[in-house]
Parts: sequence; structure tokens; C-alpha cells
Amino acid sequence: MKVQLESAARELGLTLGDAQLDQLLAYLELLQKWNKVYNLTAVRDPAQMLSHHLIDSLSVIAPLQRHGAPARLMDVGAGGGLPGVVIAICFPATDVSCVDAVAKKATFIQQVAAELKLPNLHGVHSRVEALEAEPFGVITSRAFASLADFANLTRKHLADGAVWMAM
Repeated sequence: MKVQLESAARELGLTLGDAQLDQLLAYLELLQKWNKVYNLTAVRDPAQMLSHHLIDSLSVIAPLQRHGAPARLMDVGAGGGLPGVVIAICFPATDVSCVDAVAKKATFIQQVAAELKLPNLHGVHSRVEALEAEPFGVITSRAFASLADFANLTRKHLADGAVWMAM
């Protein structure tokens, strides 16, 4: 899978180091393992998880690089951590908060942060409209809500000059 991941990253115009590739694959293993108990994703096949989750989430990396990696990023409705975990791996200087209303999903992200030694990754158990936090430079979501609801529910969390990235 490492060869496929590296090839896909190159096709997306990304240069990922061996450590990042290894972390991404270790994350995929954790997702597979925890998915058996916590139902983090409907996708069960490892090859499909690679393409539908990891590679899909890598598609936001180049736009983030062009925009300038923010100091703080929120992934709302993070579920199993997509794209938040991928962003945390690719941008170790960006503080990434993966917010989800389901406690087991936020707990999973905390476990990923601990096991992959990602001090910049945080699983946050909260509804986004109830969240009290400092503003974020980028707010992203992969499958949270309609675009209108995504914007309305997260607007108060945007820093000056911040952007939304809806996948």
C-alpha cells in the first residue's frame, strides 16, 4: 500500500517523507482496527479505505499549502478523523482540532494522536455550535452537513481572514 499511497501523493503534486507515509499507513491500520468495534466508517476494505479515505483526504493538502498552512485548523464532524488526521500528519506545525458530537469518535482521534505521536492533533467531543474555542484559520469538513449548515454553524469559529474548505 505504501507504493500506491506514494504514487497517489505524487499525482496530487505532494512530496511526502517516509515518516509521513508510514504515519498515514499506521493511521489506516488504526482506522481498520477500531472500525470493527466503533463503526467509524462504512468502508471496510483496506484498499477502498486507502483510496476513498486517505487519498481523498490528501486532496486538500495542496490547496492548504497554496493558501498557507494555518496555525489552527478545525475539522468539524470529523468522524474517524478525515481529513483532520491526514492534515495533522502533513502539517505538524498546524494545531488540528477534530470536532465530533459522538464521544467514541473523538476518543478514537485522541488515541490516534497518542499512538502516532501527533501532539498537534486533538479529538474534541462537542457539537460545533456549543464549542467554546479560540478562532481557527481554516475550518474544514468532509461529510458534516449541507454547505449552508456547515457555514452557519461554524461561522463564529472563523478567525479574521480565515477560510472554509468543504469537501
